[in-house]
Amino acid sequence: MNALSLNRRHLLAAATAGMGLAFAGRVAAGTRGPANKLVVVIARGAMDGLSVTVPYGDANYLPLRGGLAIGAPGEANGALAMGEGFGLHPTLAGLHDLYGQGQMRFAPAVALPVRIRSHFEAQDVLENGGEALRQQTDGWLNRALAAAGGTTVKGLSIGAQTPLILRGGAPVSSWAPGGLVRGGDRIAALLQDLYVDDSLLGQNLARGLATEERVERVGGQPVRRNDVQALGQAVARLMSGPDGADGVAVSLDGWDTHAGQKAQLQNRLIGLDQLVMGLKAGLGDAWSRTALVVATEFGRTARANGTQGTDHGTGSSLLLAGGAIRRGGPIGDWPTLAENRLFENRDLAPTLDIRSVFKGLLRDHMGLDRAALDNRVFPGSAAEAPAMTGLV
Repeated sequence: MNALSLNRRHLLAAATAGMGLAFAGRVAAGTRGPANKLVVVIARGAMDGLSVTVPYGDANYLPLRGGLAIGAPGEANGALAMGEGFGLHPTLAGLHDLYGQGQMRFAPAVALPVRIRSHFEAQDVLENGGEALRQQTDGWLNRALAAAGGTTVKGLSIGAQTPLILRGGAPVSSWAPGGLVRGGDRIAALLQDLYVDDSLLGQNLARGLATEERVERVGGQPVRRNDVQALGQAVARLMSGPDGADGVAVSLDGWDTHAGQKAQLQNRLIGLDQLVMGLKAGLGDAWSRTALVVATEFGRTARANGTQGTDHGTGSSLLLAGGAIRRGGPIGDWPTLAENRLFENRDLAPTLDIRSVFKGLLRDHMGLDRAALDNRVFPGSAAEAPAMTGLV
């Protein structure tokens, strides 16, 4: 398949190595939450937006990018046309098909509310939903799920460790692809005995084993680490049915392309495309009630460096996809790549706070009102209005 890597850690240290389940937050209630589904994919490492949503119509693009430039539609290995001078990277054929169906949109120049070029600090701000580093101890997606339905709306993290974006009071489960753990396995039996008198951990373990059984029904085989389409289908199963997750976070690593960017980025984008297509296939009719957002902590420099890579930048792209997304053009303004418009003479200048897009999605798709978005989900963000009306 491809070399896309997923952020994974061992569960319960070496004693439970190989187990694919973990839990955080409170145990969910038995009632269903809203039918709409939201998937947040975090491209960790700073995704190069100028190669993902290619501004081939900008006269400054080719001179700035040099050997990293993606050709215009119709050229060899050229971008896949989307209109208004933008195209998708040529590996994103599945997402381009969704664009043609009116189920994909993009924001070409978004950024965090603060200018940070440290991966760890920027990811913290991206996930905590505030305006500064470590401003919140929980994540904006968890707060959004709580605001949408209290304990009836369920969250799911893909990976053995729940990321900050999903930490908080709303119930959240976590699943890591790999070997399945069944209720009859020795390690599971030992843990069940260990937690028999613990009301929280006992319930979490039981729910985790049930999660593994749901994944097993995808095809009865463990999901291989690099089989990204099968991963998408497995996640879709965990989102389906009366016990399915309502809000999902997926972390995709490997976007820090300082050298040899073209080949690296191609592999990452093939994997991203396969993940989305796997989700679509696995969700079936539920795809029409699903919105997916792909975000990254910051973009990359407008100019290539000396090793045919790019360095840490500022503005980047954000992608929206799903059956719930409405047809439309770019979200937010394009600043152009004119030299006098670059941020600090090196980066794509952002024109839109990334939280504005999140707000529009949560309002239109998950039913959150403006007061909850401004004060609870993204505290202190009242100045940032939802990006536009009718994202979904």
